[in-house]
Amino acid sequence: MSDLINLSLDQAFRLSNDVLANNGFCAAHAQAIARTITRGQADECHSHGLYRLLVCVKSMREGQVDPQALPTVTERSAAIVAADAHRAYSLLAFQTALPLLVQKARQVGVAAMVINNCFHFSALWPEIEAVTEHGLAALALTPSHSWVAPAGGSKPVFGTNPIAFGWPRVGHNPFVFDFATSAIARGDIELHRRANRPLPEHCAVDDQGQPTTDALAAMSGAMLTFGGHKGSALAAMVELLAGALINDMTSMESMAFDNGVGATPLHGELILAFDPQLFANGNAEEGARRAEEMFAAIVDQGARLPSQRRYDARRRSEEQGVFIPRALYEDILKLLDK
Repeated sequence: MSDLINLSLDQAFRLSNDVLANNGFCAAHAQAIARTITRGQADECHSHGLYRLLVCVKSMREGQVDPQALPTVTERSAAIVAADAHRAYSLLAFQTALPLLVQKARQVGVAAMVINNCFHFSALWPEIEAVTEHGLAALALTPSHSWVAPAGGSKPVFGTNPIAFGWPRVGHNPFVFDFATSAIARGDIELHRRANRPLPEHCAVDDQGQPTTDALAAMSGAMLTFGGHKGSALAAMVELLAGALINDMTSMESMAFDNGVGATPLHGELILAFDPQLFANGNAEEGARRAEEMFAAIVDQGARLPSQRRYDARRRSEEQGVFIPRALYEDILKLLDK
């Protein structure tokens, strides 16, 4: 018997949607979350794929996430659209507010989407790609739980605090990067724990502040930022822009709110959209040409653009489906049992 289960993308989506609906999520939330989970699995981002169904259902069953609350979208200014998720997952709030963000960016050149009171579990690249599909550049930031120690410290202050950026390209997949400011994603630590595999060096310390490659010890200690003080400064920037600036929780506040339950982090998200036409004074084509020259200079010497592995994985998944460990698949099937 194979240790892997093969699912088509349609099967992965239906499984995700059925699990979420079976556990009390309304149809709009179930579909929005299932789409994002399926996209993560299709791109072989395993820590943000079907594994996240376990996290979503746990958070809901613990009474943290509201599976029914629908977002409220308001205009704060000519350039700011706000979506209050009302303590539901962020994905439906983003989906609902996106058309207004695009409209504002095209009107004034740069616009911001502020999502407040949201539980956020997903990668940021699905939001970024959704914005670039409208011909806009985009930047997204969000904190999480305080799992990560600052450079020179050993006690958690920051979240994994991802930063994502996207640049639209005609005839090509968008240029996208999406990375945590921590040395490893929190979900990857959990996957290492499930597989009983050691962590890479220099990504975590135990509760005594000593370096560790043990996933359990890392979870009781602290994760580390990438790049030392540089990653630490970027993590602080995310806390300020996607926490304090938008009057929402920092990672420390999100962790305190969780109170040991181990649910998805509760906080806010900031997404910025830039219209190349207005920034380039109506000559976005020339700016795009300059960008393509730079991309060519990168790939022509054998280097790889960010997200290329994801795009390659996406093509494979469209042809072959996705593969997940049998143990994970069986755990997901248990979520269909009442």
